[in-house]
Amino acid sequence: MALEIRQADQSDRDAVARLLDEAFRTDPVSSWVFPDPEHRAAVHGRFLGVFVDVALAEGRIDYAVDGSAAALWLRIPAGEPEGEDEVPARMRAVADPDNERCELVGRLTGAVHPTSEEHEYLLMIAVAPGRQGEGLGTELIRPVLERCDREGVPAYLEASSERSKGLYERLGWEFTGDAVRLPDGPLMWPMWRKPRG
Repeated sequence: MALEIRQADQSDRDAVARLLDEAFRTDPVSSWVFPDPEHRAAVHGRFLGVFVDVALAEGRIDYAVDGSAAALWLRIPAGEPEGEDEVPARMRAVADPDNERCELVGRLTGAVHPTSEEHEYLLMIAVAPGRQGEGLGTELIRPVLERCDREGVPAYLEASSERSKGLYERLGWEFTGDAVRLPDGPLMWPMWRKPRG
């Protein structure tokens, strides 16, 4: 049975934030940002909720009707962004003001984000922990990639684990060659997908 997908709206905000929290609670990057598991449990959802707010305001969230998966997308225009990106500072202020890692991860990924071409940016994708490995993420992403191929638009993301990097490679993304190195922490892999066809 195909995954039923709809576009999330403001009424879904908290449910999507909870899904991201559950899906990424043990992710290497989240574990680096919030090393203490109890503290992570307390603030992680607020941290990732900023991504949800950004996607609702500036992009879109493709959301499984059953609540099992969500993909947050932004359409990024070509050219250098105007002004400083305020999102990393907002993430720190909202989640954990004394923790500079909240802001640093966004600054480091922002520094390598491509600017030469318009592209679809997969900000985050989450699948409920009990449903991972069923192909829901692929089903959720596929319609956007098909549209990218039709329109000749590339796609971009940062993989936060070796496992997710492999999934994205199977869908056509390629590692750009410059990993984001979190100080005393894990790598993140910026990945670019050229349109096919």
